[in-house]
Amino acid sequence: MAPSDYFLFPNLTKWLGGKRFDSNDEVISQTKAYFEDLDKSYFLEGIKKLEKRWTKCIDLKGDYVEK
Repeated sequence: MAPSDYFLFPNLTKWLGGKRFDSNDEVISQTKAYFEDLDKSYFLEGIKKLEKRWTKCIDLKGDYVEK
């Protein structure tokens, strides 16, 4: 259960959707630019959401996977 699993990479995937790159270096530079352009509050909100998920996981005694 990491912030990257539920808000960093899914949002990056959406942002990258449909884009074409000519090289790995271009992918890397665009990805860096994406994260550099995000406001610090974006990351803070992700950490706050993680706390809610931890609480849910604890309340469900680790059985947090939907069935």
